[in-house]
Amino acid sequence: MKNFRYGTDRLTVKSVLALTHGRLHGTLSAKARHKVDRSAAFVKEMVSHSDVVYGINTGFGPLCDTIISAEDTTLLQHNLLQSHAAGVGDSIPAPVAKTMMIMKAHALAQGYSGVQLRTLERIIWMAEQNIIPVVPSQGSVGASGDLAPLSHLFLPLIGMGEVYYRGGILPAEVALKAYGMSPLQLGPKEGLALINGTQFIAAHAAHALQRMHNALEVADLIGALSLEGLMGSYKPFDSRLHEIRPFRGNQLVASRLWELLHTSEIANSHPDCGRVQDPYSLRCMPQVHGASRTAWLHLKELTEIEINAVTDNPIVLGPHEAVSGGNFHGQPLALAIDYATIAAAELGNISDRRSYLIIEGRYGLPKLLIPDAGLHSGFMVPQYTAAALVSENKTLCFPASADSIPTSLGQEDHVSMGAIGARKLNKVIDNLEYILAIELLYAAQALDFRRPRRSSEVLEACHALVREKVPFADRDRIFANDIKKLQRLISSGRFLDEANQAAEAAGCNLHKPEYEAFVI
Repeated sequence: MKNFRYGTDRLTVKSVLALTHGRLHGTLSAKARHKVDRSAAFVKEMVSHSDVVYGINTGFGPLCDTIISAEDTTLLQHNLLQSHAAGVGDSIPAPVAKTMMIMKAHALAQGYSGVQLRTLERIIWMAEQNIIPVVPSQGSVGASGDLAPLSHLFLPLIGMGEVYYRGGILPAEVALKAYGMSPLQLGPKEGLALINGTQFIAAHAAHALQRMHNALEVADLIGALSLEGLMGSYKPFDSRLHEIRPFRGNQLVASRLWELLHTSEIANSHPDCGRVQDPYSLRCMPQVHGASRTAWLHLKELTEIEINAVTDNPIVLGPHEAVSGGNFHGQPLALAIDYATIAAAELGNISDRRSYLIIEGRYGLPKLLIPDAGLHSGFMVPQYTAAALVSENKTLCFPASADSIPTSLGQEDHVSMGAIGARKLNKVIDNLEYILAIELLYAAQALDFRRPRRSSEVLEACHALVREKVPFADRDRIFANDIKKLQRLISSGRFLDEANQAAEAAGCNLHKPEYEAFVI
């Protein structure tokens, strides 16, 4: 297993998720340890010299002018964690909470936050042992950091709150005692360093980036299957067309679709069919899927800046120098998250249009994809479900970052609402996976009506995988079961993995090096 050095190496979306899932091991280098110790020493020196520094020996937010005595600085930090742990709602998934811990450890290890080395080591140790705090999903406005969720995340350091442990939920103190560990006594500034930051937003963004990338790749494959079922043309994916409008996301999708389709017996069986143009949901896949890829790339680039940044406050720069700024403000990610949310929703929007085309009874397909429509309703109602999910996603596309409600008695008078946007993005992706599953169900059924002609090797492998899970339908059945099976096939990554393996075996180049930026 490879090692990642907190505070020294550059964190990527790929590496932070590898750390989360145990495929990468995190360590602290001697250099990082020295920087953390030096920063903590600077804070002690400020306290001993009675320097007035926000959050070290003052109150918080609107109480920033209240001076705290040196003997109360530790109590101040413990009070901070308790009072700010005011989140509500369902708990976030444990892997997302673990990602938050990893991101915070990387930020603290850069040596600008004034935490003690033992505090940082405890966070890393808890993550490695999979002692993961229970964190409510609601309560952050994404401005003075993700204050409420980060407070819940670090309550276990002082023996409070709850943790996921060995398949259950336990009081944090009980889980620590199982390892002979005692709660920590936080030093000056430590509580503030722990709860100021954008790790809730960034962790949700990282997981969404992985899930959305999977959906983007799968959407191309399923869209190609739908085109085959509808006897569409692959000519709109000619690289020469996209060279004269060279958006990189569009070019990537066009290249993939061409590779998937140009060797197909089905696609090459109707050059003189009389159809001049296909509907936009087929013909414009490069423009629509490609635009969503561009939005995804924008969020990826900004997320990878953020997860290597120091986002608490104040920042400790020297023995008597702490600068109070606004690195905790979530706006840089909040805007990009809202953009990506629209992009994910649009993938579902165009997918539903292709599903609708397939059941219309056009281009030689039976109406509702069933041989005996009338006695059997066939595939009528799965499209209702897709339409409902598409509509729900549209309501979730209202940009959270367009709103701001002042907090902290007006001290925090503009907030990003990035945490709400990050949660919405993941919900849109939840719905998108089902929308794509419905299109996959339809596309596989449509392809069966084109037999004995065959599609390309990759698309035939995709079809065969679907048929392992879901049989051809010649009569009505409970299609909800089929949809769930195909959604799991998509969300697990297995559909994409097997398609990529088939592409490699067939010499189908779906991942050209010039588009390397568009991968995790």
